[in-house]
Amino acid sequence: MTTSAQATALACLDDIQPSLSAWTRTIFDFGETAWREYQSAAWYVERLKHEGFSVEEGSGGMATAFCAHWTNGAGPTIGMYAEYDAVPGNCQDAAPVKRPRPGLGEQAGGHTDPHSGLGIASLGGLLATKAAMQRHGIPGTLRFTGEPAEKVRGSKPIHAAKGYYDGLAGMISFHPFYMLPLCNTARWDTHCGAAYAMIYRFVCDEPENWVRASDGAPIPQAHSAVRAPGANDALMMMYMASKALRDSMLPHQGGWSISEAILTAGQATADNLPAGLAEIQYMIRVPTLAMAEQVTAVLDRNAKAAAKMSGCRHERHWVSKSRPGLANHAMADIAYEALSTVGPPRWDEAAKAIAREIQVNAGGTATDEPFIAEMEQLTAPRDAEAILRRDLPPSQLNSTSDDYTDISWHTPTARFYVARPALRSDSSQAYASWAMNALGGISATIDPMVTCAAKTIALAALRLLEDNGARNAAMDEFVARTGGGIGGSNWLAPLCDYEPPIHFRWPEYVTTPRGRDWWIPSNPQAA
Repeated sequence: MTTSAQATALACLDDIQPSLSAWTRTIFDFGETAWREYQSAAWYVERLKHEGFSVEEGSGGMATAFCAHWTNGAGPTIGMYAEYDAVPGNCQDAAPVKRPRPGLGEQAGGHTDPHSGLGIASLGGLLATKAAMQRHGIPGTLRFTGEPAEKVRGSKPIHAAKGYYDGLAGMISFHPFYMLPLCNTARWDTHCGAAYAMIYRFVCDEPENWVRASDGAPIPQAHSAVRAPGANDALMMMYMASKALRDSMLPHQGGWSISEAILTAGQATADNLPAGLAEIQYMIRVPTLAMAEQVTAVLDRNAKAAAKMSGCRHERHWVSKSRPGLANHAMADIAYEALSTVGPPRWDEAAKAIAREIQVNAGGTATDEPFIAEMEQLTAPRDAEAILRRDLPPSQLNSTSDDYTDISWHTPTARFYVARPALRSDSSQAYASWAMNALGGISATIDPMVTCAAKTIALAALRLLEDNGARNAAMDEFVARTGGGIGGSNWLAPLCDYEPPIHFRWPEYVTTPRGRDWWIPSNPQAA
């Protein structure tokens, strides 16, 4: 059963569905990556202002973040958020064939899981909730944050430390399905784990101290002369040492991972000069903070040794220090009840025809039912939890990675998932990533997820606004789990003690006399 306000919200979403579809494609086509989502953030800010929200741009000191508010009088404050960062090297057009978006190469950014749909679904839920509050005189406030750089778990630890989640009665967190059994369900006990991310910067700014020429020749000198190894060498030694020692960092359990990305190296000189600057980022995804600290200690030692061996100095700059998630069963129930009321997303024959075309173009065989069956099935949170726990040790409390976890220490938080299109394979066929990325951009295949998630968010938000008992139960559970709420005996305080890492060489789009392109030219032969 839905309330009158919830019925209004559902009708609103039916009315604005064409807009949600167009907006999803707009953000998909921007394809902007972590810390450089300028067009995407600006689009949301303009849209929210148009809808009557007051908006703080650049919230938390992050140029591509924002925080929006709308109030209908004194009452509880409900939180929702948008993510909109894409992934470098995943540029794919919204088309059933492998090709980058027009004017770009495959190395440009592209949405993978896709945050383009995540953000617009949340925006749709927000607007529908607002419409219902206005029509039915429901008091309260809506807070909507723009969260850049989720792929490096960037913004939410910073927003959390600066108070942007304080004072909320509840937060509704949605993500597209990305792994089974987390499809059309809500997290129960096992929420995402901790993560640390940092940049090690190697600087060779005193190469003259590497060796002193006996003839007094200045630096630089002949191409055959000895010189300091420099920052590139330091980075490579860091890279190889950390790969070699990975088995000696943590026990072989828990599903942890360490990923790296080289941000800057070499400045493209082929002269006999030592590279002056090189930077490598590490992302440590682990169940516990203690594991993150242990890996960091090893990486710190490696960086120190690599710098010493190559005539450099080194610096460590934080990108993320993110807490593991805190469960809230009352919020999980609210989200899943809303999802059950809406029902799982459904894909029509037009969407299936597109999926079959992609199956063939990706080297597979078209099937009568091209999508996996789980996409149109609900999974109760307890059932999903039981499946998730089968491969985890009983002592492990958290698994997988996302930075919504930082919000969960400031307000009761629901984390739910809605199916996004995923291809069925009746053989051993492994589909290339472009196929999944394309399905996330084509309106016929991604709109069912967006619509379902938006309706679920609106129903859950209105439940929190209208049902004092449900809202109080969620807060009581939050207080109990934290040992007294914010500042309680079991509460984890924000870990962010660093400035937003926005000034590094993050991949981005650039404009030159050749036009707008990815920072790696799309057509090197013509560059």
